[in-house]
Amino acid sequence: MPVIVVGGDTPTGTAIVAALLKRGGEVRSFVTDPVAGADHRAQGARAAIGDLSDGSHIGAAAYQAFTAVLVEAAATDGRPLAFAADQVGVLSTWSAALRDAGVTRAIWVGSRDPSLIEGGAPEVAVVDPSGRADAEVAEEVADLNDRANLKPET
Repeated sequence: MPVIVVGGDTPTGTAIVAALLKRGGEVRSFVTDPVAGADHRAQGARAAIGDLSDGSHIGAAAYQAFTAVLVEAAATDGRPLAFAADQVGVLSTWSAALRDAGVTRAIWVGSRDPSLIEGGAPEVAVVDPSGRADAEVAEEVADLNDRANLKPET
């Protein structure tokens, strides 16, 4: 099932793309940096390059993806965002784009409250990267992506 990493050109996003590629399946990466996009393509991912604040860019890249991994750092790291006034606007755009693209579940990678992306997908999981190595966060995301559903296993 296709998975897209929005913010694939952040250090954490790059680690997530690599971890997902190791597990197989279709991996997409949404980036603003063309060099990162070319690197992800060379590794076997499908890469889309665009503005992270443009819902039409995100929606087109995420179309029919099963899972979207949203890396909060991409909305807060100071990169140009032409279609949103602030990070809240970016996150709201991501949520609407996922909903419009038909994404089934979202994995939020960030320490901020993910309530702005709720409603973007029927299932949402949170991975807090605070104080953790990118590789550790990436493995947790890949493990969640492998699950049949995102609800905690009992």
